[in-house]
Amino acid sequence: MAARAYWQGHLRLALVSFAVELYSATRSGATLSFNQIHRPTGKRIAYEKVVPGLGPIDRDEIIRGFEIAKGSYVLLEEEEIEGVKLESKRTLELVQFVDACEIDPLYFEKPYYVAPQDELAEEAFVVVREALRKSRKVALGQLSMRGREKLVAIKPCGKGMLLETLRYADEVRQGQSFFSDISDAKPKKELLDLATTLIEQRSAPFDAAVFKDRYTEALRKLIDRKASSRSKATIIEDVGEPGAAKGNVIDLMAALKKSVGGSQSAPATKSAPRKRKQA
Repeated sequence: MAARAYWQGHLRLALVSFAVELYSATRSGATLSFNQIHRPTGKRIAYEKVVPGLGPIDRDEIIRGFEIAKGSYVLLEEEEIEGVKLESKRTLELVQFVDACEIDPLYFEKPYYVAPQDELAEEAFVVVREALRKSRKVALGQLSMRGREKLVAIKPCGKGMLLETLRYADEVRQGQSFFSDISDAKPKKELLDLATTLIEQRSAPFDAAVFKDRYTEALRKLIDRKASSRSKATIIEDVGEPGAAKGNVIDLMAALKKSVGGSQSAPATKSAPRKRKQA
């Protein structure tokens, strides 16, 4: 089944405009979803839309409202909301170009693939893509998505382009307030050298496929065991925690030296589970 475009519209650079499509670049297929169950009956809990003092109501009677004072709302019809005129609902205009390193990673939100909508748009699409690649710049613009106008960044991505939604300035907390109590003291050279050596020993090209969601895998195994078991006993596994010193006082020098000496082991290996306990 062909992927469905998340958004369709026009990408515009000055007087150049061409049709494009956006496709979500991520998926959440590995996530496990749980339902809330009524323990005595084993039946799933349902949720109803209710009005205090009136009880359950039909979905057709629901309208959107914005609270302007306690208990006082401005009511808006869907037609009124859809009628809000924003050019960015159908056109993404590239208004500024910056170096990629100028955008703090804190601002990045979600990635989307950008592709030309048809053969007619392909030539202009390729020209803009290659111009961005040659100039080593990232394009900025604004785009209306799901009821919000998002700030976005666009850059080349293979034969296509990648669009990433960005947070606005008022959505990002400034980290310095959390770091104010950290001392300005410099670390000892020997400790710094050991830590640097440890980092160098464990450095490798990034490959996301090397890392697995071990928590989801463990949950799936637990679900499979309970599904195949006739017993309703609670299964609790103690997989243990990485080795840690007792108390808060550790010998940092000894720990770093030991880490450097034994760092040849693979960082992504799993520790063997301890004995299973059943209640």
